[in-house]
Amino acid sequence: QVQLVESGGGSVQAGGSLRLSCAASDNTYSHYCMGWFRQAPGKEREGVAAIYTGGGNTYYADSVKGRFTISQDNAKNTVYLQMNSLKPEDTGMYDCAAVHGGSVTCSLDPSYALDAWGQGTQVTVSS
Repeated sequence: QVQLVESGGGSVQAGGSLRLSCAASDNTYSHYCMGWFRQAPGKEREGVAAIYTGGGNTYYADSVKGRFTISQDNAKNTVYLQMNSLKPEDTGMYDCAAVHGGSVTCSLDPSYALDAWGQGTQVTVSS
């Protein structure tokens, strides 16, 4: 089973930036939809962004459009999430997973994750 390891979280002030990484243990997901998700305390997990690693098409939740950018480095089996103009409401545990979808679209619904979740990386944004 492919292992996913997230990193790059931390504590920043509002308006700051972070870049998260999601490294896969092999290239199984080289032509899959890969998504970033987050879960704030007391809230359900929600989709943030997704990318089709076979072509680079990207998808974003409305709440992060224009601030977050998802990208990939297939040579490193890694998907990134560049987060700019961070807000306190972006606080949460961020994790990644392969999700249902393909070249036409990718799901941002965490219930469509294909495999087990990684350990996640915590993002805390203070006002």
